Amino acid sequence: MNAEDTAWLQSSTIQVIKPIRPRKLAKVPFVELADGRLQGVVSSGSDISRVYVSSITAGDHTYSCSTNNNRPCGALSWGLCKHIQALMSEAVVQYGTERVARYLRIEGDVEGLSVPELIRRLNAQHQSLPSSTVFSRFLHHLSYLEVPATTTPLPEMHWFPSTLAVR
Repeated sequence: MNAEDTAWLQSSTIQVIKPIRPRKLAKVPFVELADGRLQGVVSSGSDISRVYVSSITAGDHTYSCSTNNNRPCGALSWGLCKHIQALMSEAVVQYGTERVARYLRIEGDVEGLSVPELIRRLNAQHQSLPSSTVFSRFLHHLSYLEVPATTTPLPEMHWFPSTLAVR
């Protein structure tokens, strides 16, 4: 990395948390641990123009999944849908198993658990939650893709996985 590439690191006001592993953003473009939930946006497997807002609440592990128009995911009647499973998988890639488990307050030793084993530890029940807040935050973050390249810090972008090597 040259000095120009690292200038943002020195001027940033938010500590950059290096992802555990690089994420592929096509399936789950937005994942965060915020507002007492693991939450994010998951692309539809069947319709390129549809996305789902999925979440798991810390502590009681209630889950929600609906389209950006607040239509419930059709697979929720059978339990955790593939959108929530994809969200959990990408959260583990982004933050690591231990951090996700600690945030969601999953009991017991979680070190080295696979995502399916982690999901089995959830005491999950469905609860509909409005998707507007998470989806709106995602759209707000997407607007930063239109911002010209600069070394000026953008604190709101600390969640976005960087392709630069962070030391």
